[in-house]
Amino acid sequence: MINYSISPLNINSHLFSVSLTFNVTANKPYTLSLPSWLPGSYMIRDFAKNIIEINATAEDNSSPILIKNDKQTWTLTSNNETSVTINYSVFAFDLSVRTAYLDSQRAFFNGSSVFLQVEELANQACLLNIEPTDAIKDWKVATGLTRHNTEKYAFGQYSAENYQELIDGPVAMGNFSYKEFDVEGVTHHVVFTSEHYGDLTRLTKDLTKLCQHHISMFGEAPFKEYWFITHLLANGFGGLEHKNSTILQASRFDLPNPNKPDELTENYRTFLSLCSHEYFHAWNVCRIKPKEFIPYNLQEETHTTQLWAYEGITSYYDDFSLYRTGLISFEDYLKILSKTATRVYRGKGELKQSVADSSFDTWTKFYKQGPDAVNNIVSYYTKGSLIALWLDLTIRDKSNGQYSLDNLMKELWIHFGRTNIGTSEDDFINIANILCNTDIRDEFTAMLHNAERVNLSALLKKVGIDFAASKFCKLNSVETRTTDEYVPYIGALYTATPSGLKVTQVVEDSPAANAGLAVNDIIIAVDNMQATEKSLQNIAEHLAQNTSVKCHYFRDDQLLEQSIRFIDSPTSAIEITESDAKLSNKWRNIIEL
Repeated sequence: MINYSISPLNINSHLFSVSLTFNVTANKPYTLSLPSWLPGSYMIRDFAKNIIEINATAEDNSSPILIKNDKQTWTLTSNNETSVTINYSVFAFDLSVRTAYLDSQRAFFNGSSVFLQVEELANQACLLNIEPTDAIKDWKVATGLTRHNTEKYAFGQYSAENYQELIDGPVAMGNFSYKEFDVEGVTHHVVFTSEHYGDLTRLTKDLTKLCQHHISMFGEAPFKEYWFITHLLANGFGGLEHKNSTILQASRFDLPNPNKPDELTENYRTFLSLCSHEYFHAWNVCRIKPKEFIPYNLQEETHTTQLWAYEGITSYYDDFSLYRTGLISFEDYLKILSKTATRVYRGKGELKQSVADSSFDTWTKFYKQGPDAVNNIVSYYTKGSLIALWLDLTIRDKSNGQYSLDNLMKELWIHFGRTNIGTSEDDFINIANILCNTDIRDEFTAMLHNAERVNLSALLKKVGIDFAASKFCKLNSVETRTTDEYVPYIGALYTATPSGLKVTQVVEDSPAANAGLAVNDIIIAVDNMQATEKSLQNIAEHLAQNTSVKCHYFRDDQLLEQSIRFIDSPTSAIEITESDAKLSNKWRNIIEL
């Protein structure tokens, strides 16, 4: 085995001490490297920038040579056949789901950000020793890595079959709270790395329903245990999938209130949706994955046009599963779907970029979004979920209710997930054609590669659902409203800050764009009145349609003034409602696999 060890070196300086030991052949060069990115987060992260004071020592006291080649690789050579240890420290102060973090309250790391790979020994088994110090000896450990003569939640040894498995098992440490529940004989662990006030009994009850749904749909759980590990912050949201665990980030009060057992807040619903999304990924992208990802090349960007399926289909099921398991009503689900469709339709990005191109360009245009994003790109998450809905309804319609998207996912699992064979676009099309018993290739392909709207109205009508263009409810919202009355609109979204309203989006050709407003501008006054979210909404509602008023705003440190006009909301929002409950059963019912 390659023997790794990790331990806090200096909590207040946020430093981990890391080492790896392996046997070398005399005069043979070995390449050591850290990944540039990690699966599920498609942006170059350059983890090696956090390595500090690296050196090599040999068991026989010889002097191996360690030379840095570039920003993330080193070459090691030794004159003798011996055991060599690489020692280094890692700065860890990124409390995201991607990298590493260490302070006096908790510790966390993804292996990809702390463990060097010996590229020539990448398939060799790994043994990891997670060591405590006196300062953290009372902490617990949470990880999906295989315990090697180590008790659950304890410091000690953990093993992995190879380097890829080692870095797929993130680790959290601290005096955390946890709870366990079983589904289909699989123990699931729910861990929170900081203080919270949530009702864990209710949470695990709700998660049990979601996990059961996903396991039942695919037919089996591909893991022996599963870990939900959550960083709780004052404000936060995010998740990253792994084969038998997920790292989540949420706000401290997103969890269910123990004093209100029947309350389902929007924040708690969103957290359940996040859990559903990342758990679904245990099948869809962790195991069923594009052929370009087998094996992963973590040293440079790996492009694929298929992320619309891996994120879009997953995004379709994350909320739909909440309805299917009885956690939300069908009416509430349609409201969520309306917001998703509105996010796609409100800008012109989907008319300029296809979801296949969005997938391919994720490394730059999606993960490094500029201020023009709403106008010039489309999200393979949101539009991908609409395509998943189209695919689900199409399969149900053309198979006369015999099959659904569930069946397509089950076939993908059997033929590509279990077998570790990567998918191509044709694989999705071919399975869909079989389930539909007709050829939908041309329409399907056009939907993926053309920058056009997804036509859902006719399909939804067949299942008793209306899909209608609508107005926006309020200035700073994607909620919808069907009305002939005047609804004021400026075409910008913003967040409240102590200085004023910080612009986050400006839709092209809107009043805000025509007034010259741009992302990151701080609106301080409108019509000579202090600008707050409430005051701006009130001013808009009390002015006549097409009224122009002065708008004062800061761009950087310069105060600017422009005239902005309030117009009637365009019908670029979407409202999805049920019109025939009997017909909607054609979509709502789960078809036996």
